[in-house]
Amino acid sequence: MRIPFARLRTDGAARRLFNAVLLALCAVAALPASAQAGPIRILALGDSLTAGFGLDPADGFVPQLQAALRGQGFDVTVLNGGVSGDTSAGGLDRLDWALADKPDLVLVELGANDMLRGVDPASTRANLDKILARLGQEKLPTLLAGMRAAPNLGPDYAKAFDPIFPDLAKAHGVALYPFFLDGVAMVAALNQADGMHPNPAGVKLIVERITPAVVDLIRLSGLDRAG
Repeated sequence: MRIPFARLRTDGAARRLFNAVLLALCAVAALPASAQAGPIRILALGDSLTAGFGLDPADGFVPQLQAALRGQGFDVTVLNGGVSGDTSAGGLDRLDWALADKPDLVLVELGANDMLRGVDPASTRANLDKILARLGQEKLPTLLAGMRAAPNLGPDYAKAFDPIFPDLAKAHGVALYPFFLDGVAMVAALNQADGMHPNPAGVKLIVERITPAVVDLIRLSGLDRAG
């Protein structure tokens, strides 16, 4: 129903209604696009641990994390940005492509293949630094998942590799999950036959342990759409 402007000047109730509607429309327009409609889009940028190597689709990290978050009432879609065999350099190279999916939040899980291949930790640090810098430019809330060097690589390698993740998380002001494979690494019952990739039970434990960190970041970032 159209309300003539001349009438608004004399009809106090109509004027108040008009002003209330106008303010509400302005408030909605001022919200970020992610807050107006649709699920929270979480990009899991990683390697085979994210991609779900050797697992049925429903058993991988991405679908299990999505199910866990939805089970807590969050309207989320977790995007699988995992590529088996990928290094931090590979993750950096495809970052633009991954961000084309317009995520609201990013989980970075890279570095395991760098470590397994004995890549110079300085190179891994530089690549992850660039990834986090770009995500910062995009103002994307980020959770960095840490990795630890295998014992057979020796103490010198571990001394250079392990601090990469806490150092960069602090430098870029992003959330840190200290060790992606916490509770799963080197536990035969939780890994596939290769001893490196978690089986469905191993992924379940990873998801149980990392989900609170993801939930915290969702809430701290103002993306909370729990029902």
